[in-house]
Amino acid sequence: MTQTAAIASEIFRPTEYVTGDLKSGLLLLCDHARNTVPPGYGNLGVAPEQFERHIGYDIGARAVTLELAKQLSAPACLSTFSRLLIDPNRGEDDPTLIMRLSDGAVVPGNARVDETERAFRIDQFHKPYHDLIDQTLDAMIDVAAPPVLVSIHSFTPIWRGVPRPWHATVLWDLDARAVEPMLSGLRAQDDLVIGDNEPYDGALKNDTMYRHGTCRGLAHVLLELRQDLIADHAGQMEWAGRLAPILRDIATRSACREIRHFNSRTDAH
Repeated sequence: MTQTAAIASEIFRPTEYVTGDLKSGLLLLCDHARNTVPPGYGNLGVAPEQFERHIGYDIGARAVTLELAKQLSAPACLSTFSRLLIDPNRGEDDPTLIMRLSDGAVVPGNARVDETERAFRIDQFHKPYHDLIDQTLDAMIDVAAPPVLVSIHSFTPIWRGVPRPWHATVLWDLDARAVEPMLSGLRAQDDLVIGDNEPYDGALKNDTMYRHGTCRGLAHVLLELRQDLIADHAGQMEWAGRLAPILRDIATRSACREIRHFNSRTDAH
């Protein structure tokens, strides 16, 4: 940790909060909303164009999240820093929390991160994001039935030269309460190819959904939207429009508004 970075962290806001109706039944999350690096860290030694790739942030996810918050009158919690600095969708003990190499791109600014700097980044950036989620959930549960957690992500249309066929996918572990109506709602739209736990596995120990959904017994669903479909304003509005009615329906389901504890597939590892 440099002195400059320590000073900069005091003025950099690591979270973005969108005010919404605490009784809406939905809390929207966006873990990888921005590709910003706080002052004092420069560009982590990475070429600027790398930050425009998936390794820097989830392209289009923030705009879709904000539009959904508007249409659903739901609160939203978003991070404001690039995952190249630290990944808020990883547990604090995850070896990929701070990446030294990401999809072929070397990150020199992370090469010599020691335990002191790791702890500093957790305290200044990672922890405030998760604290905001916890505080918002507590406030929502104080005034209404427990909300459904909805996390918005995006994925690349091609991986290692192979096109990915899905328009959107749903990631999940063992709690299917919000997942089943989401999959049904998306698959009812005949022009879409929808994946189930593709292109990633939804069971990840101590990630955002595990920490705030599984551990708290809250219904939750993680949506992955293909980046090329939400890279511009028209696509972002289209997908918010596709998702909003499904999420409204989910928020009305009594089973989704109860605290129920499920096991995790990660427990076997």
